[in-house]
Amino acid sequence: MTVSTTSSDAARFFDGFAAQFDTLYDEQRGPVMRWIDRRFRSDMFARFALTFEAMGDVAGKSVLDIGCGSGPYVVETLRRGAAKVTALDPAPGMLELTRARIANTPHADKCELVLGLFPGPKLETHDFAMAMGVLDYVEDAEGFLRELRPLVRQVAMISFPSTHWFRTPVRAVRYKLRNCPLYFYDEWKIESLARRAGWTNIEINKIEGAGLDYHVCLRS
Repeated sequence: MTVSTTSSDAARFFDGFAAQFDTLYDEQRGPVMRWIDRRFRSDMFARFALTFEAMGDVAGKSVLDIGCGSGPYVVETLRRGAAKVTALDPAPGMLELTRARIANTPHADKCELVLGLFPGPKLETHDFAMAMGVLDYVEDAEGFLRELRPLVRQVAMISFPSTHWFRTPVRAVRYKLRNCPLYFYDEWKIESLARRAGWTNIEINKIEGAGLDYHVCLRS
């Protein structure tokens, strides 16, 4: 699979957006923005909980975080006792935020930071893999899932954006103005892509409420 220009555009966008994005998970925004985040971005918090529920006990396990962003999943995975976390992101600004998050923890030596778009960098096989908020920007989703499969021993957890009559067109216009591509999915399309990529055990959960995401667990 070759890296698409759309993925590169998304990487540039998030590199410039890194510091602002980082405030979302830490709830560092003002009260109005925190209300908006909880009301209209609840999917981001729901998929965080669903991911760790799906992994279960990660003590002594290895975890690959594709599109790690500012590192909230990385820190939580290490806190839960993972033996190794590989954090991959194409935006240098995001990796610097991840580095800063883990610097003052006792787990920094268990985390490897990798700059690059997936697939691309040579990666080892891990027990678990996650890609949260990544497939929104990947043109060749089938190729992405195919390349991921040999890197996962147990479960891969991936979010896919769904469509919503109001939020989808608004989001599409907003990101188009920023030259950042977006792709949307339904349940049939997700299952079809995953099966063509070689996954045989596919669990698809639609996040309820204002959430726009599907939370998907893939097992070979």
